[in-house]
Amino acid sequence: MNNDIRKLVRSRENKMICGVCGGIGEYLNIDPTLVRLLWAICSVASVGMGLLVYFVAAVVMPENDDIMM
Repeated sequence: MNNDIRKLVRSRENKMICGVCGGIGEYLNIDPTLVRLLWAICSVASVGMGLLVYFVAAVVMPENDDIMM
């Protein structure tokens, strides 16, 4: 059996502000730029609610502790 459990964490490599969109992109295995673009569109469409959700996610999501060398 494959016990490779994926966790949703903030990214350290794909980080622009807090690493939330980078972490979501890594978790879903898609380009973090697409996640950022979609998040920005949703934030504008929801009159800024996306910003509040982003900062809540930044507080709730743990940061990635894996050190890749």
